[in-house]
Amino acid sequence: MSSQSAATIRSRYVEQAASDLEENRRRQQQLTEEMRVLKQEEALLTDILSLTERFAPTPPAQEREEGAAGGSGRRSRGAGGRDGEDVKPARGKSPSPLLGDLLAELLGASTEPRAAKDLRAELMAKHPERTPTPQVVRNTLESLVAKGRLRRHKERRSVLYTLVPSRTR
Repeated sequence: MSSQSAATIRSRYVEQAASDLEENRRRQQQLTEEMRVLKQEEALLTDILSLTERFAPTPPAQEREEGAAGGSGRRSRGAGGRDGEDVKPARGKSPSPLLGDLLAELLGASTEPRAAKDLRAELMAKHPERTPTPQVVRNTLESLVAKGRLRRHKERRSVLYTLVPSRTR
């Protein structure tokens, strides 16, 4: 290879490296600006959340749930709260078991498929402090079906549930 061709190749590498370096600097500046904007948005959303928590009234449905549960805590409305569990237990009280666990326990005690209505009645008889609506019970049962903890059986217009044995989950 001649010294002239080596110099040409070296010159191309230098130009490419300089171009890459300039592109990296430009991208760093762009990302720095995006980070600044995201931090501003985060601060704004945090302020909105704290104001909402401070000034938003408790929804009437939530007040009824808390009153029926003896004021034992706020009911969760998020993805993790579909089982109707207490998010924050009251001081001095132990957290109550999850609704899904109680329903699974009731199903585990039975060898026959059970309807949501019957499970709700038995739950309220055994746990009078728990008063979930029929819809909450059905939603919780369907959540357990989706998680593979229960099986759904349809008989005509009725939907029945059975517990999936733990070894097959």
